[in-house]
Amino acid sequence: MEQNAQPKKTDVMEAIISLCKRRGFIFQGSEIYGGLAGTWDYGPYGVTLKQNIQNLWWKRFVDDREDMYGMDAAILMNQNVWKATGHVGGFSDPLVSCKKCKKRFRGDHLLERFNKENPSQALQSIPTGLPEIDSAIADKKIRCPECKGELDKAKQFNMMFKTNVGASEDENSISYLRPETAQGMFVNYKNIIDAFHPKLPFGMAQIGKAFRNEIAPRDFIFRVRELEQMEIEYLVKPTEWQGAFEQFRKEMLAYTEDVGLNSAHVHEHEISDEDRAFYSKRTIDFEFDFPFGQSELYGLAYRTDYDLKRHSDSSGVELSYLDEETKEKFIPHCIEPSFGLGRTVLAVLSDAYTEDEMGGEKRVYMKFSPKVAPVKVAVFPLLKNKPVLVDKAREVYAMLRKSLGAVEFDDNGNIGKRYRRQDEIGTPYCVTIDFDTIEKDTGVTVRNRDTGKQDRVALADLLSVLKI
Repeated sequence: MEQNAQPKKTDVMEAIISLCKRRGFIFQGSEIYGGLAGTWDYGPYGVTLKQNIQNLWWKRFVDDREDMYGMDAAILMNQNVWKATGHVGGFSDPLVSCKKCKKRFRGDHLLERFNKENPSQALQSIPTGLPEIDSAIADKKIRCPECKGELDKAKQFNMMFKTNVGASEDENSISYLRPETAQGMFVNYKNIIDAFHPKLPFGMAQIGKAFRNEIAPRDFIFRVRELEQMEIEYLVKPTEWQGAFEQFRKEMLAYTEDVGLNSAHVHEHEISDEDRAFYSKRTIDFEFDFPFGQSELYGLAYRTDYDLKRHSDSSGVELSYLDEETKEKFIPHCIEPSFGLGRTVLAVLSDAYTEDEMGGEKRVYMKFSPKVAPVKVAVFPLLKNKPVLVDKAREVYAMLRKSLGAVEFDDNGNIGKRYRRQDEIGTPYCVTIDFDTIEKDTGVTVRNRDTGKQDRVALADLLSVLKI
């Protein structure tokens, strides 16, 4: 196999899923009970990878700015929040059922699948309306993908998870697991104004869980029922939205570089007037070349004053902003940069997954940026049954851990097996303590993950050489 040659895209996703389970990144939710579709559990390395990605986001969009206020709103909200925004009546996907096997599918996904499998007969655009979906399915003679049975008419399926709050179960106790994090910030807009008296423009930022009862979860952690979002609601004067929009467009692209994504795999897609959400005056989707194809990673939308106006009208609470200089009162407009955390993790995993040949053998390694790698450095004693080597390795490990944090001690198996294990974890550097370290004071061996090159480094220079 040629250096850095990659397997076919159809095989990459299965290889990533296998590696994630084998190395403790991501597991199927409730696996010992047969699993629960659309749910995934993050293991020790997956949690750290995800946390590193979150930390980079928070640093760029909150800590490094003076105009951003962090939030952590409750998952359960008053049902009137979702009535005001139209979610109760309209947060739906087109559901198509098979008359024979009763399997359920998203209508637009069936048409997307048809386009991929039949490029010569592909639809020019994927319809979203129910009559148009029914017409396209009938025209293309699309059958059930599972049993080839006849498909029923499309109908709307509300994706919100419904529950009851408190001891009673009646219309007044109804609540929902939030389908997005945005509204938790909009309903706290007045609290931020009253507590901090910010001047426009300013934003609210939040990382949190959202829940969507997806008809057909798919593609590993790409489309799930329990997800995490990193979102900003950035409030501006109505005449100043374009500058803020462009600023965030550039910042979002810069963030993809922060987490180590290949810029050639990130694409901007301007959403047409026909396809945009009705409340948006401009939307850009940032799409990524996943193993299963180019799909949405992030979104940037100009939501105007839609949300604050709806909440003001519905709640009866004044949500306008008073410009102290002009004494003008108005409802601010909103720019919304929205990031899927799980999708970012998947994009990082997809770009990092690499196969090559080293020492005459196939090698798999995760080429993570050191900024997001769950383990920055691994420290090995050459032999685990030699106390003098183990003690010195523990000393080096403690020194590096104090400075770098995410350092792992590994003495399990021979050196070759340890290298392969750390390659699959994505550890950028391995440090080996051998007898020359003890007897000749010649330093340690530092091995580079990407090249496999090994260099002798003095202990005094170790931190500067690692460059984490």
